Amino acid sequence: MTSAGQARMHISPITHKGLRFVITDRPTEDTLPAYIEMLKQHNVKHLVRVCEPSYPTKDIEQEGIRVHDWPCEDGAPPPKDVRQNWLKLCNETFAANDKDAIAVHCVAGLGRAPVLVAISLIESGMSPEDAVIFIRKHRHGAINKRQLLFLQEYKRSGRGGCTIL
Repeated sequence: MTSAGQARMHISPITHKGLRFVITDRPTEDTLPAYIEMLKQHNVKHLVRVCEPSYPTKDIEQEGIRVHDWPCEDGAPPPKDVRQNWLKLCNETFAANDKDAIAVHCVAGLGRAPVLVAISLIESGMSPEDAVIFIRKHRHGAINKRQLLFLQEYKRSGRGGCTIL
């Protein structure tokens, strides 16, 4: 990997109570080989893209990493169907193996992707404010005002873990 490729990849592992996430910015075709290696190093089994697809997924999927395309509006909270799909994926992934991780990215990895991780942290028992602070320690500049207001109003399902189903 070139130093230019390293400079463009921003990776933020987030771990809490058996939940393992990797928030990233969107890879380019140039950084895709290094991106795949990073996913493998973090034991990522699922990659969630919450922005429009902009790179081929064949090489990622050949490594046994399943790609999920759940695009959301930039700068906005995720719609209910995306939240439900996300939490179902988290529940299935983390119930099956405490070593597996889920990677998630939007364009810059500062809005849509961190909000999904925050939802999982809230579902695991963290307060919305603590979830945002925790993520921002690992991902500076994450979560805009509109998304923060959404998270402050977000209500846990009350079932523990990472599910609202």
